[in-house]
Amino acid sequence: MRLAQWVVTSLVASALFAFWSCNRGGAAEVEIPVRPVASSVDGGGGTVPHGNHDPKYGGVVLMKGDLHFEVVLRRDGRHQVYFSDAVRDELPASFASGVTVTVMRAGAPPETVPLQIDESGESWIGRGKAVDDPAHTTVRVAYTAQGAPYWIDVAFK
Repeated sequence: MRLAQWVVTSLVASALFAFWSCNRGGAAEVEIPVRPVASSVDGGGGTVPHGNHDPKYGGVVLMKGDLHFEVVLRRDGRHQVYFSDAVRDELPASFASGVTVTVMRAGAPPETVPLQIDESGESWIGRGKAVDDPAHTTVRVAYTAQGAPYWIDVAFK
């Protein structure tokens, strides 16, 4: 027991000394090199599946299995959904079908906004009523992909 106490006391004293020494004025800083796991020159998703969940269109990126989808919800009632694969390479909007956004506001009936494929074929887009109170609004995003229906509820941001 005494040996264990000595070891613990020594470790705590060493840690305190190291902390005190590193925080004194004039102490040299040590730079630790950081190497990225994966990168992409063209700004795409990279080479590691699920390695990038950064939104490309200002929305929130969600996933179901290897399928990623970015949901862009706007306060003026315009909403869009983009689909991408496991490494975030964009998929045509036609990859999915039956895409809807159901806006659920506090104290109001749900508003289902059916989305249509946009002119470029890149996303699903639709327009509903403006959202006046985003803090008390949730949205159900629903679609069918590869024959399987799916939905998820997200906070309005």
